[in-house]
Order: sequence, then structure tokens, then C-alpha cells
Amino acid sequence: MILIADCGSTKIDWCLLNGKEKIAQIFTTGMNALMLTQEEMTERIHTELMPHLASYKEIDEIYYYGAGIISDEIKGHVVNALKANLPMAQHIEVDSDLLAAARALCQHEPGIACIMGTGSNSCYYDGEKVVDNVSPLGYILGDEGSGAVLGKRLVGDVLKKQLPEPLCEEFLKEYDLDRTKIITAVYRQPAANRFLAQFGPFLAKHIDEPSIHALVLSSFTDFFVRNVASYKGYQELPCNFVGSVAHVFERVLHEAAEPLGITIGTIIKNPMEGLVKYHSN
Repeated sequence: MILIADCGSTKIDWCLLNGKEKIAQIFTTGMNALMLTQEEMTERIHTELMPHLASYKEIDEIYYYGAGIISDEIKGHVVNALKANLPMAQHIEVDSDLLAAARALCQHEPGIACIMGTGSNSCYYDGEKVVDNVSPLGYILGDEGSGAVLGKRLVGDVLKKQLPEPLCEEFLKEYDLDRTKIITAVYRQPAANRFLAQFGPFLAKHIDEPSIHALVLSSFTDFFVRNVASYKGYQELPCNFVGSVAHVFERVLHEAAEPLGITIGTIIKNPMEGLVKYHSN
């Protein structure tokens, strides 16, 4: 049996395969390996995952893709946390969510793989491994096109009155916000990126409003120019996306790509189905 984990900071999607058959899918609380100790990860897996796997004693391989996997030391901590709970596994592979996106989107073919959800990221994938990656830099310095950056631009435009007045009023009323609440949430409370990313539905609802369309299109263009265009041969390979923002704003993504000679390939909301296909083959 094969156990696959797609781990984000908010939730983990676990999928258990027997050959090509998906026999269980489990959701647990997310883990950012950069933020948690090995002991904390071990305990969380034991408490939240293992009760669901009690009847499955023959898990041979584990493929864990996660947030915060930025060094061999952190990989080792995750491997040890998994081994402590699943000692029967003969093979454990731990890697980044970026490799998960590349494998889910491109399978064994070369391509450019992108993540566009709360944050954004991209890589050049040669069909086996990630060979180039433009650092995303987070929502303050980078993360172009992400939910957090779209939200940052939206609230900035609202507070600076760059959008039509009725739209500004509707936004503040819908989310029960004012200038003080926004400034406090962004500068004085944790997880400002998630606070900003929550406004995606408002942008989607008003995407045909010229000022909102221009905001989203501009941010997607920034993503392509500052990230994708850095990869050698970027106009010759499909540019594929995983993530809720890419999924919701697919039409605008195509609009941003076309003038730059970029071909959009596959767009999926989450990577698990692609990972199941990759590992079952």
C-alpha cells in the first residue's frame, strides 16, 4: 500500500492506495514543518491520523509533500515523525509542495508548474525533478497573483479610494470592516496573509467590473513577468497551475498569458488526483 500526503499549513489531505485503487482519503489539521518540532509533528500524526489507519497494517511506501520543507534537516524531522507512527513503511520520501504540484500537473513530462492559492510559487520541471525555481519571497516581497497579494491590492485600493465608491462601500459592509480593523488585522495580528486571501470571493463576484478585472489581470501579468519568464524556453513549454486562485480566475489567467506568448496547460484546484495518478503508475 502507498500513503500520499499533501500537506499545507491549514490541512493535510492523506490518500491511501492499494495498487491503483484509492481505498481511503483522510483529512487532518495542517502542519508547517518549519514551524513545528519533530515531537509536535509525531504527536499530531499519532493523534489525528493513526486512528484512521488502525486497520491498515501493510503500508509499504509513504510520499509526503508539505509546506515548510526547505532543508534536509527539516525533511529528516518529518521522516522521523512518520517512522515513529508507521514503522512498517519500507520507503519514506519527503519533499516540497512544489514537487507535488510538478508531479501532479506534469506527471513525467517537462513543463512549468505553478502554485496559485493563498501564496504563489513556480518551477521548471524536467519530467523527473525540479531543476529551477524563482523564489516566491512571500506576500510582502513577491507571491504575485496569489490570494494574499490580490487581497492586499484590493484593501489598499478600497482604503485609498481607487475603486468606485459603491464598490468600496459594499466591500466594507460585506466583511464588516473599516480602516482600523484592516490595519489591525494586517499589522498587529498573526496570519495576515490568510486575512487578505479571504477576499477572493469578492473579487470573483465582481470580476466583470473593469477596476477589479484590471487589478486581477495586472497581478497575474506580474506573476508571469517576474516568475515564469525567468525560465529558459518558457514560451515552448506548457505553464500549468494548481490552486484555488488559478481555478477560479482561469479566464483572466489566459488573458494575462497570451500577450507574453505563454501557453496555459493544465489547471487543477488541488494536486491529490494528479499525485494519485503519478504514484499509481
